[in-house]
Amino acid sequence: MHLFLSFGSLFLSVILLQISMGSVGPLDALSGLALAFSKAEIGLLGSAHFFGFFIGCWGAPRLMGSVGHSRAFAAFTAIGAIALLAHMLLVNPTAWAVMRIGTGLCIAGCYTVIEAWLQARVTNETRGRAMGLYRVTDISASLLSQMLISVLAPAAYASYMLIALICCAAILPLTLTRESQPEIPQAPRLRPGLAIAMSPLAVAAVVVSGLTSGSFRMIGPVYGQEVGLNPEQIAWFLATYVAGGALSQYPVGWLADKNDRRHVLIGLSIAAILSCALSASISGSGLAALLVATGLFGFMTFPLYSVAAAHAHDFATPEQRVELSAALMFWYAVGAIASPLLASLLIESFGPPALFVMISAGHAALILFGFARMRARPTLGARTPYVYSPRTSFLIGRLLGRMRDEGTDKPPR
Repeated sequence: MHLFLSFGSLFLSVILLQISMGSVGPLDALSGLALAFSKAEIGLLGSAHFFGFFIGCWGAPRLMGSVGHSRAFAAFTAIGAIALLAHMLLVNPTAWAVMRIGTGLCIAGCYTVIEAWLQARVTNETRGRAMGLYRVTDISASLLSQMLISVLAPAAYASYMLIALICCAAILPLTLTRESQPEIPQAPRLRPGLAIAMSPLAVAAVVVSGLTSGSFRMIGPVYGQEVGLNPEQIAWFLATYVAGGALSQYPVGWLADKNDRRHVLIGLSIAAILSCALSASISGSGLAALLVATGLFGFMTFPLYSVAAAHAHDFATPEQRVELSAALMFWYAVGAIASPLLASLLIESFGPPALFVMISAGHAALILFGFARMRARPTLGARTPYVYSPRTSFLIGRLLGRMRDEGTDKPPR
């Protein structure tokens, strides 16, 4: 409890930020449908969000270095709030795409500030517990943001005003804290080729993870409405996916630490394809059956990024970890930017099951590539510990790097 209180202002800002920005994706999808946007236009909104997120990850450390932590956090939050409030002032899919770039900038920038502040305040003794609390706080708020959809009316100014107010409230805990601002961390270089050099399979896996998560979280509401779900049921549909992913972290992490991680990646992809087939085949079998299938889908697909990151870090030196984490997030963004638009086009042309067909195709390609990589080189004897890796900012590598190093028996070959 003492640890939670000492980081209380940071965690409260995380909760408010995640509730606000986590709900705008599904709200935009439902609002777009209510306003007769095409499915392709709705998909473009999801892609624009991840494009803004990537720009924010890259640019936020530099802005923070110019104006400081609190001012940078306030600036990014203001960008997010303006983008939210402008939705119902200019009802146009192209304008909304620009606004979604703003929300992506907001969440990436704010998480960069929070994680820089967290990095400066943790010690070797508190790092593990602090990161555990941080992850629980973040994923719990993500669950709440999905459930908020059940009470937000689509295409209503009041709905966007409410989440904008929550976004603005996220400024208060962090900017009013009495803690002195820490030193500005050096921004990691973005070297996408580093991840390929460490592990081509890990790069492929994080791209597939971005394709899966980006398409489901942004286009999932479209799928839900197409199969007959109402907004409250869509909220449960999305929240069950997140809950399944949260429950998977310990068992999948245990498997990834005990077995060849390439086997785990391939096994997760096989299970993901089976869960996609199950979800697509029972879409008309009632809400309970669909939620069970969605929970299994989240359980099998959510940890893919963390297993891939652990596999890549097995081949890295401690000095490479921060840049490797940033490179992996770049490749995740590549999959996440492309997938909402592609998924929406496929649904528009072939119907709701096309979402899961697309995701299955990505995982099938990963399985084939995984077997090819297993023939290319042997696995390592020593491994870094599995660590749940949030896709929040390029600075997350600094928080997780020491945790990986402390659990490694010997340097990787």
